[in-house]
Amino acid sequence: MFAALRSLRNPQLTGIQDRGQRPHDGSFTTVKSKLRLHGFNNLTKTLSFNIYDICYAETSEDQQAYVQYIDEEYDAERLTQILTDVVDIIGANILNIARQDYDPQGASVTILISEQPVEPTESQIEESPGPLRETILGHLDKSHITVHTYPEIHPDDGIATFRVDIDVSTCGVISPLKALNYLIHQFDSDIVTVDYRVRGFTRDIEGRKHFIDHEINSIQNYLSEDTRAAYQMTDVNVYQDNLFHTKMLLKEFELDNYLFGDASRSLSAEQRQQITQRLKHEMREIFSGRNLPR
Repeated sequence: MFAALRSLRNPQLTGIQDRGQRPHDGSFTTVKSKLRLHGFNNLTKTLSFNIYDICYAETSEDQQAYVQYIDEEYDAERLTQILTDVVDIIGANILNIARQDYDPQGASVTILISEQPVEPTESQIEESPGPLRETILGHLDKSHITVHTYPEIHPDDGIATFRVDIDVSTCGVISPLKALNYLIHQFDSDIVTVDYRVRGFTRDIEGRKHFIDHEINSIQNYLSEDTRAAYQMTDVNVYQDNLFHTKMLLKEFELDNYLFGDASRSLSAEQRQQITQRLKHEMREIFSGRNLPR
């Protein structure tokens, strides 16, 4: 089993690299108890992240079969079900669903959601992992959830990279971060990049603006213990602008988990070593967001 990460509050132990410091002049306000507002809480909280699944398919037939497999496994119908579960988790109502499968590959789903006026519980606003399938009720309005898939494969190298882009945007009390834990568990994720931003402001009854309404130190704190243990993670946070970014790279690498089709049976020891290096190089480039020398 993966070794557990150490304290998430120690940047030297977890690889956290914070850009900017939390201000100490009282301008940054976090609220754990219920805050009486002037009207509706119209803070916009947006969670955007990419999930990457990497594999190797040796022959052109296997490459085509991989793309077909991904298209069938994560078609518009399956993605709609996943996003419908997310709507249940954050306690919203579905207003409209638009979905489309594409030729030659890929799919998109957009769900427009509306508020469900209920009282939030402490678990909805605290900095902790969300559930996998339980329902959490929140107060949302004029919000949406979208997902797009991008299966692609290098015709010469045989490296296949399946990318999923997901956006969850909410207005109100509940943070879309509560859906992150569930979504990561729905895909075989080798690399995950997550961005979270709170925009706008809401006023209390005294007229004071609140630019964020919940405590957050790291996106990592919204992930379950097994997920944190499985990934190498790095944070780049700008607290004064309510910007949070986390990159995740799967720690364990077992080549047989990355081989598709005949490659799982026909590779020599030398070929296995070469393909291992190429797969790891692909993953490092995606994790770092740049092309790296071989």
